[in-house]
Amino acid sequence: MLAGLTPWAALSCGNGLVGLAILLFTPRPAAHVVPALRAPEGPPRSRTAIGVCIRNEDMAGVIPPLETLLDGLPAPHFALWFLSDSTEGAPAEAEAAAIAALRARRPADAARIHLRRRAVNTGFKAGNVMEFLEAEGRDYDHLLCLDADSEMSPAAVRTLVATMEAAPRIAILQQIIVGRPVTAAFPRLFQFGMRAGMRAWSTGQGWWQAEKGPYWGHNALLRVAPFREHGRLEALPDGRAILSHDQVEAVRLHEAGWEVWCVPEEAGSLEGNPPALPEFLARDLRWAEGNMQYWSLLGAPGLTLMARWQLLQAVLLFLCAPLWVLAFALAALIAATGGFDAAPAGLLAGVFLTFWALPAASKLAGYAQVLAQGQVAATYGGRGRFLRGALAELLFALLLAPIRAVHQTGFLLALPFGLRMGWKPQNRADRGVSWADAARLLWPHSLLGALALLAVAATTPWALWFAIPWVGGLVLAIPFCVWTTAPGAGRWLKARGIAATPEEVQAKSRAGSRLA
Repeated sequence: MLAGLTPWAALSCGNGLVGLAILLFTPRPAAHVVPALRAPEGPPRSRTAIGVCIRNEDMAGVIPPLETLLDGLPAPHFALWFLSDSTEGAPAEAEAAAIAALRARRPADAARIHLRRRAVNTGFKAGNVMEFLEAEGRDYDHLLCLDADSEMSPAAVRTLVATMEAAPRIAILQQIIVGRPVTAAFPRLFQFGMRAGMRAWSTGQGWWQAEKGPYWGHNALLRVAPFREHGRLEALPDGRAILSHDQVEAVRLHEAGWEVWCVPEEAGSLEGNPPALPEFLARDLRWAEGNMQYWSLLGAPGLTLMARWQLLQAVLLFLCAPLWVLAFALAALIAATGGFDAAPAGLLAGVFLTFWALPAASKLAGYAQVLAQGQVAATYGGRGRFLRGALAELLFALLLAPIRAVHQTGFLLALPFGLRMGWKPQNRADRGVSWADAARLLWPHSLLGALALLAVAATTPWALWFAIPWVGGLVLAIPFCVWTTAPGAGRWLKARGIAATPEEVQAKSRAGSRLA
């Protein structure tokens, strides 16, 4: 089992260490990774459509970040398109009314604000984007592809456009996407760790994959002509649409000789994260279903080794879950039968820590970079505050990991028997989770964790110290779910600046200056 986990662990460690070295020892890491990166010089020469993919969304949360873009990205170079897959009736009517109000509020921009709604959402989001590119999108050079919870700064968009204009072989260009500032404990802690990990991972991955980088499906600038030609996705052999479209689109462009780059810069590209554990687990399963479809594409003729590796990475992201569960079960069985009795405790502890640290290496590297660079730490409120956030997130991740692994494992085992998630409207608003709702979702996880701990305690009590970090999250799954959405928990973290983002620290500083 450990051998099966090694490729992903090695990838995380390698990307993290290479990324850390670049972040620490190069003056401009982003330009080091993406040599074509250019700052804007004057107005753009091209036309860009800002395409926002929406489906039954609360438009009160979608529109404000787009108004910031309209303020900073003038006509005639930029136009806003709402690409709607919303269902007819009340959702579509509310959506149209919100967009009409936006036009009325901004008469100077009314002519460049458009709504395009499909009657049938064939191909889901990928189909929505491609239909636009085949129709109105032909009039544009680029498409800035955004999700409903995306937020980008005008400066970030202008840099992407300037770089695409200077490098005509780039088909997709994106930045690191970080979480929007939040108060609720669950997304606050999750995105703090995700940000650290993505910074080191993307820098390391960008260095060795170079122009054959990944695509994350949103907050990205697409060159319309090559994407329209090579990004079209056919149905799978069983007739189903490809759900995780982004990696396949990137691979198709690689194969056609086009470049896909990720700029390892954080400023100006944000997204919303699931507000609570139930939404987070549901998103995980949607992604798992889509990524598992890549099995049928890995053997496709004509793919290069790098293309196959790109798809395999996405598969390994979820395939590791059942391997972790099985590895723990086998370790418990070996311990119960005396297989570890002769092994020194130090050796066992070393193996345990190694296989915990390797998959987390990119995140640990991201934390190390901030702590090593005082100027970067200052954007988080200083080293002390950042370290408190890192320690809180590591505890959070320790509890979350077994819940996530068991949930993914159950889904992957049921997937061959017809269980599907599909593409459904998402809840993006903060909410609390009741004890009853948490228990309905997580009682299997809690029961499995309790049985595992009892089995270890009954057979090999000395191994409890090793078992608790693996299954403690399962035993505490229900209270963990409730506590991480409790308003008081989020307010407590925010009041102490724990897991604060640079955006939150900057906003607080601006507010303090205004009060002064």
